[in-house]
Amino acid sequence: MQQIKRLPAIDGQLGWFESVSFTRPMPVQQAEKDEHFDIIVVGAGFSGLATADRLAQLRPEARIAIIDAMEVGQGSSGRNAGFIIDLPHNVAPTETDTLATTQVRDLNKFAIQRLDLIQKQQGLDVCWHQAGKYLAAHEEKHFSGLTDFVDTLEAIGEPYEILSDDELAKRLGTHYYKRAIYTPDNILVNPAALAISVASALPDNVTLLENTPVREIDFANKVIQTPKARLSADIIVLATNAFTEQFGVSNNRITPIFTYASLTRPLTDEEMSRCKDFSLKNIEPWGLTSAHPAGTTVRLTDDKRIFIRNTLNYQPNLSSPQAVIDKAKAKHRKSYLARFPQLPEVPFEYTWGGMICVTMNHEPIFKEHTAGVYVIAAMNGVGVAKGTYLGHYMAEYICGKDSPELDFILKHATPSWMPPDPLRSVGAHMRLSFEERMAKGEV
Repeated sequence: MQQIKRLPAIDGQLGWFESVSFTRPMPVQQAEKDEHFDIIVVGAGFSGLATADRLAQLRPEARIAIIDAMEVGQGSSGRNAGFIIDLPHNVAPTETDTLATTQVRDLNKFAIQRLDLIQKQQGLDVCWHQAGKYLAAHEEKHFSGLTDFVDTLEAIGEPYEILSDDELAKRLGTHYYKRAIYTPDNILVNPAALAISVASALPDNVTLLENTPVREIDFANKVIQTPKARLSADIIVLATNAFTEQFGVSNNRITPIFTYASLTRPLTDEEMSRCKDFSLKNIEPWGLTSAHPAGTTVRLTDDKRIFIRNTLNYQPNLSSPQAVIDKAKAKHRKSYLARFPQLPEVPFEYTWGGMICVTMNHEPIFKEHTAGVYVIAAMNGVGVAKGTYLGHYMAEYICGKDSPELDFILKHATPSWMPPDPLRSVGAHMRLSFEERMAKGEV
C-alpha cells in the first residue's frame, strides 16, 4: 500500500468559496462504509468532475464514485483567479505552433461551451461573465510580450484590440497600465461557485464523497483506504494535480508552485465614484493578466470587489504557513495601492494560497499508469478549461472512444524530466526569484 503523507489543506481564507452567493444544492457526504465501485475518481476539481461526468454518460450502468479530501470548491479549482481562458499565449507563431495553438484554442472553447451549458442548466449564480481578457504591461520593456501575442492572434485568426493610455484607463479604472491587448471570449467566474455547480449536475450513477482523504492506496488490487472506509474499484483515476507524486506516480515530472490572492470587500458607491477621470461604477467587470508571467493578475468583479494575485513560491510540503500568506498579503497591498491609489482605505476581506502544478515543457500528465489506473495532472496554470477538456477526453480514453482531439492530447502529454529535491527546490527558488525580479513593475 502506498501511504499518502501529505494531504490538501485550507491555506488562508478561501475568498471565492466564502463569497459563493447561493446555498449549495446537495448535501456533503463522506465515505463511511466499505464499498465497491466500478470506477473511483480521486479528486473533485474540474478535471475529476469532468472525468466522472463523461464516464457516467458513456457507461450509464456503472457505479462511479468521486472522492476528495475537502469539499468541492475548496481545492485548487476554487482558488484560482476565475479565468476560463480560451486562448493560449505562451507560444511563438511558427507554423507548427500555430497548428497546435489552434487545436488548444478549440479544446478550450469546447470546455467553455460545456461549462456554460452546465451553469445555465443548473441556474446557480456562478458570476459567469463573458468579459474577455486584457494582457497588459506597465513597463515599456514588456511591450514585446504583447507583440508576440498579437502575432499569435493574427496567425490563428482571432479578433483583438490594442489599447493604451487614457483609452485603456477608461476601461479599467486605473492609469497603471500603459498598453494592453484585449481579446473578447475569455470568461470570468467565481471558480468555487462554478465547481459546486458542476458537481451538482453529476448524473445519478455518480456518488460524490467529500471530506474523504486517501490515506493509503493499493494500485495492484485497486483499493483505497480512507479514515472511515475501505473503497475498491475496477478502475481508478487520479485527478490529483499537484498531489500526484504523493501517490508514487509521475515522480520528477511536476512542480507545485504556490501563488497567493487577495479579494477586497465590495466597494461602496462613493468609492467607485471617487476618481476624477472615471467612475468604477460605470465600468464593466474585467480581468487582466500580466505581459510578464510573474506579474500581477487583477480583476474587478461583478460585485465590485478588486482581486489581486501575485507572488510565486515553491512549497514542497504542499501547504503554506500563515507567515508566508501574511507576507504575500503585504505584497498584494503594494500592488493594489499602485493601481488604485484613490482607494487606500479599502481592506482585503480574504487572502489565500493555491497551487499551480507545472511541468518543464508545459505539457500535462495524461496517461494510463498501470492496468486500470489512469492519471491526469499538471494544468500549468490554465486549469478550468484544460482540466475540463482533459477530464472529458480521459473518460473517452478509458472507454476506448477514439478521436482526433484525443490523439492530439496524447501526443502533447509527455512532460519532461526534472531533478528531484533538493535540486528541484534550489532550481525552483532561483527561477521564481529571477522571474519576479524581471517582472518588476508588472508585479
